[in-house]
Amino acid sequence: MDSFNYLDERFADLQLLRYRLEGFEQLSSSQKRLVYYLSKATLYGRDITFDQFGAYNLRLRRALEAVYTDPNISRDTAEFQALAVYLKRLWFSSGIHHHYGCEKFVPGFSEAFLRHALHTVNPASLPLMEGQTLDDFCEELFPVIFHPEVLPKRVNKADGEDLVVTSACNFYQGVTQQEAEQYYAEKKASGSQVEPPSYGLNSTLVKDADGTVREEVWKADGRYGKAIRKIVFWLEKALEVAENDAQHQAISLLIKYYNTGDLHTFDKYSIQWLQTLEGQVDFINGFIEVYGDPLGLKGTWEGLVEYVDEEATKRTRIISSHAQWFEDHSPVDPCFRKPQVKGVSARVICAAMLGGEEYPSTAIGINLPNADWIRARYGSKSITISNITDAYNKAAKGNGFKEEFVNDDLTLSLINSYGDVCDNLHTDLHECLGHGSGQLLPGVDPDALKAYGNTIEEARADLFALYYLADRKLVELGLLPDGDAYKAAYYSYMMNGLMTQLVRIEPGKQLEEAHMRNRALIAHWCLEKGDCMQLVRQEGKTYLRITSYEGLRGVIARLLAEVQRIKSEGDYGAARQLVEQYAVHVDPILHEEVLERYEKLNLAPYKGFINPRLVPVYDADGNIADIHVDYSESYEQQMLRYSKEYATLI
Repeated sequence: MDSFNYLDERFADLQLLRYRLEGFEQLSSSQKRLVYYLSKATLYGRDITFDQFGAYNLRLRRALEAVYTDPNISRDTAEFQALAVYLKRLWFSSGIHHHYGCEKFVPGFSEAFLRHALHTVNPASLPLMEGQTLDDFCEELFPVIFHPEVLPKRVNKADGEDLVVTSACNFYQGVTQQEAEQYYAEKKASGSQVEPPSYGLNSTLVKDADGTVREEVWKADGRYGKAIRKIVFWLEKALEVAENDAQHQAISLLIKYYNTGDLHTFDKYSIQWLQTLEGQVDFINGFIEVYGDPLGLKGTWEGLVEYVDEEATKRTRIISSHAQWFEDHSPVDPCFRKPQVKGVSARVICAAMLGGEEYPSTAIGINLPNADWIRARYGSKSITISNITDAYNKAAKGNGFKEEFVNDDLTLSLINSYGDVCDNLHTDLHECLGHGSGQLLPGVDPDALKAYGNTIEEARADLFALYYLADRKLVELGLLPDGDAYKAAYYSYMMNGLMTQLVRIEPGKQLEEAHMRNRALIAHWCLEKGDCMQLVRQEGKTYLRITSYEGLRGVIARLLAEVQRIKSEGDYGAARQLVEQYAVHVDPILHEEVLERYEKLNLAPYKGFINPRLVPVYDADGNIADIHVDYSESYEQQMLRYSKEYATLI
């Protein structure tokens, strides 16, 4: 019986979980120190993510923490408890907008309460600007908290609007969408067409008073420099205990990139990183994913420290060793396939520390680098995070969710028997092969799909995984026990895309987040285009019924072929039509029903994690001899400690 307590605090729509560092004690002393140093580098990026998600987030965090920790303010009032929930949500989302839906939080406390509380605390604990009075501070910040029309969306994706001006994220200052797109179009036109850097990935685009548009680069002596210099310090410590020359070179290139801000150096680092395959310890650290930018250009800072789960990695090694077979048998037009798949590697890992955009809510699989030309020429590296998926699965056991939304015993039995193995395999196929599959036609701009690019790319990887989950090849390779196992994944995926993911959406809202749009796109397209599944009513409830799993696979193949064509040709019009028609709108009647059914289960729709605390153990000479893993820190303790120990930008 597993006695580890995976479930922890719950508030608002969030459930906090813990993850366990399985096998950490088997690492060598040097490897543990490497994990520790990289973890410090990961935690020092926290303030960057807060600032990227909104220009006021860091000051609001500090102000609310001052109120929350002041002993002179009563904690027993309803308004204080509402402020506590608001602050905990702010910690979770690295800002005042929902981490998934991007809408601004509605405070449950009043302006009068907060104003009185701020006048109670020591002014020295507040982030007042030079010469700013507390009343001026309130006048500046209160509209950001209390006025719904002020910065309502962190990332706006509404078709037909200026996505830059109407998004609260802090990647652009004073520029419009048209100005930003023109600026980067000119950069691309004048730059390398063979090895194009990811223009805009590590900078804030600003417009000066004279109308000049320019970039403020995120580097050691530039914007975010105080945080980046701390990250570099710990990366340099990691160099001292690198496991091998390849890893040492990768870390060195990352340091050089942080010091210079040169995107060509970042590409060199990315190539070296993906080719560093030996050793137990690995990491992700930097400005990586672009989902937080409405234009899909700016990289949000994220960090992840990991070590290999050797037993589970056997599965991904089998997949990656057959990468060419999967590419050759893909149901897409042959001209969109890669003639030669290069550099595909995949490992199952245990997360040791989460940071930035990966904390507290994290991905369960990652495939990098994102640059298409690097993927085509050098390949990619994928990870599936076993201890995170294990924590999700352990925490979900017996919660009643499947029984509420699946109404036939055969399907329920399939999901109970094969759901976990299919979920892991779907993630492996999505990350290891899906993102790395296919190719752009010559001359196609990797950013041609603009705001729809992220949704299309996630749909492409998911469709690839879904298509091959039903292939007998997986049974032949020993990855699935029999030819019916995939049905568990098909049912769960389509049910989620059509119905159950709606528990994460507020009434009256549409789908905004790229992964949610991707799942809705696939499920609704398959529902409309194929005579193989339908939504049915039984005893006053809506359920999914799949009448032909083989037929559904055929529909998935058709959609995969079309999505790959859109990606390969850079067909913006088709991408827009597909997303806007199938991936955005929510049926209000079905939505209301799903929310009512879910509410009765008393579950939180979103999950996130409390990091373990890595505590160095010193020998008599003051050297680190071991690293102790401490799971006792509460969410509140961790967040307040991080704000104290890793605050660099405020």
